[in-house]
Amino acid sequence: MRRFVQLYRELDQTNRTSGKVEALVRYFREAPPEDAAWAAAKFAGNKLIKSVSSSILRQLIAQEASLPPWLIDECYSEVGDLSETISLLLPEHASASGETLAQVITGRILPLDGASRDQQAQIVLAAWSALSQEERFLYHKLISTSFRVGVSRAMLIRALAELSGVPGAVIDHRLRSGWKPSAEAFARLLDPAAGDDDPQHAYPFLLAHPYEGDLPQLGDLRDFQLEWKWDGVRAQMIRRDRACVIWSRGDELLTDAFPELAQAACHLPLGTVLDGEIVAWEEDHPLPFLELQKRLNRKYVAPSFWPEVVVVYIAYDLLELGGEDIREKPLSVRRALLEKLIASLPDRELMRISQIVQADDWDEVLRLKAGARERCVEGLMIKRRDSIYAAGRPRGLWWKAKIEPFTMDAVLLAAQPGTGKRAGLFTDYTFAVLSGDQLVPIAKAYSGLNDEEIHEIDAWVRRNTLSRHGPVHMVKPEQVFELGFEAIQPSTRHRSGLAVRFPRILRWRKDKRPGEIDTLDNLRELMQKYTRPGSSAGKGGGK
Repeated sequence: MRRFVQLYRELDQTNRTSGKVEALVRYFREAPPEDAAWAAAKFAGNKLIKSVSSSILRQLIAQEASLPPWLIDECYSEVGDLSETISLLLPEHASASGETLAQVITGRILPLDGASRDQQAQIVLAAWSALSQEERFLYHKLISTSFRVGVSRAMLIRALAELSGVPGAVIDHRLRSGWKPSAEAFARLLDPAAGDDDPQHAYPFLLAHPYEGDLPQLGDLRDFQLEWKWDGVRAQMIRRDRACVIWSRGDELLTDAFPELAQAACHLPLGTVLDGEIVAWEEDHPLPFLELQKRLNRKYVAPSFWPEVVVVYIAYDLLELGGEDIREKPLSVRRALLEKLIASLPDRELMRISQIVQADDWDEVLRLKAGARERCVEGLMIKRRDSIYAAGRPRGLWWKAKIEPFTMDAVLLAAQPGTGKRAGLFTDYTFAVLSGDQLVPIAKAYSGLNDEEIHEIDAWVRRNTLSRHGPVHMVKPEQVFELGFEAIQPSTRHRSGLAVRFPRILRWRKDKRPGEIDTLDNLRELMQKYTRPGSSAGKGGGK
């Protein structure tokens, strides 16, 4: 654990990519292989367990430090990081525990998963008794969702490739699809001679860059292939050996959530890997993402439930054919092979091919993009016909041109301090719309303002707080903001009866008064238009 604490300290103290990579290489070279394996898994984004409830941690620290809960909340509000708050409030140990990272994870973290609340409390208390202050800090990070130290997956892969001499794309591939950390697995990860004998492995996904400039600046339209941008779940469908599996872009196994698609995958020839999108479907059109959500996060979906939410797999790339990796072939070649493959399948209802969108010029492309929402799609994909299927997000191969978001004007209702580097500043905001003459909370947003605006709002909140509920400051409903969001759907969890998807601040509307904000009726009307397939729905009721 001592080495991991030192690594975290080094990573936290530099913003230089080269400095972070150097620290990672040094750690992976010197750490015991089992420790290195767990560290690689965590930096790659793997979840060790479902996070331990912060209420349990607050209750335990109040008990151990003999402090009232309200004072714990005040300290957290001031520090801005629960892991650091707890570590500071606990009595300090003179020395480190001597336990390795692997021992802490396997003995003090993994047992938390599936344990009762009382069992979790006992495990955490035992860890506090054994670990030093710095070790506790990282322990709290590892059992929560807040393990962030500025190391991207790409940075991790670069460090491992530099250490081993194995190409980064190969490292990325080996880390995908349920890689299990162990000393043996880590040695194999870095072995230039090791093959990939797991037939379930997915390839690293090729990601698109958002394109926000003038489309004609991309060049000759004839050099590009246009497709609709589907509003679904990105997934690779794999048929190798006896495996018929589906992996999401987030390395989640989706086979059990979509068993009918897994059955369809078994009709693919051996040695086939497709890239595509799982989309909820009805008759001849896609359905909004909220319909697909009913199928997600289910360990098993009974056949009787399939007709309730019909899904299709829309393939748009072919990565492996006959056991041969064809990602280095240009898209035009891969597309021709994909068309031939899909045409040969017995069931082309569940397995479809992404339609190529035809356009004579960029002006027509813009018109098609503007009408994308009427088709229940998110915009257009613009792919170079000569592009290889590279790992990650290389610039210039694939672009996504998304439709403009829905918008609404809402008033700031409450604010609370942020965390980490934003601790001490009011940066987390709650917004409301009108329902009759009452204000109803509709969304929380954390992004969209620049530093100058954040400091201005922070000062305004401090001057205009009406009441406090823990760290939340209720403020005078005077400041109007334009919010953007991707979708809207019914919700029984929200007082408004609605939930918006990916809300963010577009601009501070200092030119508008609170009486000019949108109403709940505006948003209900928008939802009815948006959730009815084939209908048009533009911007929200923003005036």
